[in-house]
Amino acid sequence: MKKLIALICSIFLLNLTVAIATEDTHTGHDMTEMEETSNTKGEAFKHEAVVDGVRAEFQVMSLASMNLSDESGATHHIMAKFIDEAGNEQIQQAVGKIKVISPSKKEQIKDVENYNGIFAANFMFMEKGKYGVICLIKVDGQKKLFKFWYTHNG
Repeated sequence: MKKLIALICSIFLLNLTVAIATEDTHTGHDMTEMEETSNTKGEAFKHEAVVDGVRAEFQVMSLASMNLSDESGATHHIMAKFIDEAGNEQIQQAVGKIKVISPSKKEQIKDVENYNGIFAANFMFMEKGKYGVICLIKVDGQKKLFKFWYTHNG
């Protein structure tokens, strides 16, 4: 079952790579358009979006600003909180992946880890420029797709 979910996530993320590369913002979901926002050194970048009744609140932060390091060489931490808009309750259980596409089109895909309802993964941001961030989660059997631009200034 886990392999099937991983395969489905990979197929969805692969198809979205083309959309991000061409800056296509239409996904067929009730979703805000991808925003391009710059990040000032040391400050957390925040992005919110609503897809099919689920609000996502993303933060991108450098590990250095959090006084943390990563053995694998990751430089940034992406975390998300998901809220069911109907009941205004934080979602505690979900599975999914985050894909980051660098300005030179290099891809990183990580499973999100669940830290008591905060979902997160670490990534390397080595190049300056615009990164595509795609998050695909599954909540109560339903897939939700979020994507946005993050500009890394080095």
